[in-house]
Amino acid sequence: MKSMRAPATLRGRLALLALATTAIWVAVLTTIFNVELGARLRQQADDLVRTRAAAVAATVEAQPDGRIVVREPTDDTALDVGIWIYQGATAIERPSASSTLQDRADHLAGNGETFADTSEPHAFRMYALPVMAGDRQVGTVVASVGLDAYHVTARAVLAGSIGLCVLLLGGTYLVTRTVVSRALRPVGQMSAQASEWSEHGTAQRFGADGHLAELAGLAGNLDELLDRQAAVLRHEQQLTAELSHELRTPLARITAETDWLTARPRGADDRRASHEAIATAAAQMQRICETLLSEARTRNDQVPGRCAVDDVARALARRSSEEHPEAPSVTVVGDGATAGISDGLMERILTPLLDNARRYAVHRITVESERRPGGVQVAVVDDGCGVPASVGAAVFEAGRRAHPGDGHDGAGLGLPLARRLARAAGGDITLADSSDGARFVVSLPAG
Repeated sequence: MKSMRAPATLRGRLALLALATTAIWVAVLTTIFNVELGARLRQQADDLVRTRAAAVAATVEAQPDGRIVVREPTDDTALDVGIWIYQGATAIERPSASSTLQDRADHLAGNGETFADTSEPHAFRMYALPVMAGDRQVGTVVASVGLDAYHVTARAVLAGSIGLCVLLLGGTYLVTRTVVSRALRPVGQMSAQASEWSEHGTAQRFGADGHLAELAGLAGNLDELLDRQAAVLRHEQQLTAELSHELRTPLARITAETDWLTARPRGADDRRASHEAIATAAAQMQRICETLLSEARTRNDQVPGRCAVDDVARALARRSSEEHPEAPSVTVVGDGATAGISDGLMERILTPLLDNARRYAVHRITVESERRPGGVQVAVVDDGCGVPASVGAAVFEAGRRAHPGDGHDGAGLGLPLARRLARAAGGDITLADSSDGARFVVSLPAG
């Protein structure tokens, strides 16, 4: 036998849960109602049979010698409908009734006040009322009432209750499914809209306004998901464009040198020079690829966060003094500013700037941080030769070096990489005017 499977949809499960809860509650109420109704009907039967017995007992007079005298009432039909009058154990008045009912009435005579039921095809409720002479029972009035009408009423009410419960449960299930469907409709619409937006890469977002409180959180989460997906798409497009742009020059050089070598026979010195040029271009391509791919891998791991700028700068200063003890020390001056990026991202932005400052600084390198309205500003300053005016902002171009003959083997990608990371985080890096050395200013969102 296969076990019953739960509905596959949330709507079905919620409707089934509501149905089960309602069924339990309705079953309890129906049971209580029918039990209470049965007790009330039994009480009514008891009241009726007691009233009839008392009415008949009012026509009976007990004599001092123990005899029973029955005064004929004006309407004696009561004596003909389920009424027995006994003197002692002898019936002096009895109605026309079945032998079972007669035997039960005879059994009640002389046994005090009591109730009894019969279980024959037509059930009766019987009541025995003693007739007293002083403190001695000399007779008994037994009254009976048929219970068939009460049983029919109880069964009809029970059947009606069950039918009403079935209709109520069916209506509850349908209404619950309808209400849940309407309640979940905005979720489905938001899901479809998010899927469409993600497919077409639009900049539209749900926002927190105009949504119910329960859906505002979902809208925010979907917006964050769409933002992350858009960032990934932008990153892939930017990486492709950067690879194409950065590799164009060394590839062109390799192609030109190869064409020059194959155009006609060359001397040993010419071949050696061409081979060196090709090797240099290939090494430059390798450095470009490693740098861009490393930046791509780290960028994919970036998550929004907060960091203390001064703490990150001091950690980098300690590392620089340990790895390059001969270089000028790094001094950190700040007001405890907090940036809205992670510690790792802050470190990757500052590291190329500090490496550049260490190459050209003479006596000092300073990292200055301060809060600004809506953001944080960090300046990396050195007292070296600075950036020539002829180069200026072009120092941020990939492969561009302010001093090509300074002897270090950099590929000219550190500063462009730092700027890309800062801009990806919602900030920027600029070259500020300085009378002594170079001053690079990093602008970042506040944390």
